[in-house]
Amino acid sequence: MKKLEIYEPAMCCSTGVCGVDVDPVLVQFVADLQWLTEQGVVVARHNLSQEPQAFASNPDVVKEMEAGMDRLPVIVVDGHVVSTGVYLYRDQLATKLGLDENQANPKPHIKITESGCCKPSSGCC
Repeated sequence: MKKLEIYEPAMCCSTGVCGVDVDPVLVQFVADLQWLTEQGVVVARHNLSQEPQAFASNPDVVKEMEAGMDRLPVIVVDGHVVSTGVYLYRDQLATKLGLDENQANPKPHIKITESGCCKPSSGCC
């Protein structure tokens, strides 16, 4: 089972999706993390203001933070740092986790039939 850990900068709440000025990137990231859990990935988010010990206990994260706080978020897959300083998109997360990219961006299924409600001779089109 794959494990994804996100070490995030200090935020007002555990998700960062709160208050009057919600960052749309974080809203999408939360949805992408939910999708990952549905794919069987274990997801753990660590907020610097709420879980400083999680940061201090990971030497790779400490090293990134020593290089600058702009290195947060640090994204770790199965114990290995795979990204720093940005929130990855769903397809990027899927790639880092070795998931099928088609799962990340499924194509819509469109069914075309002859018996539609609008026929060229009806005048509605």
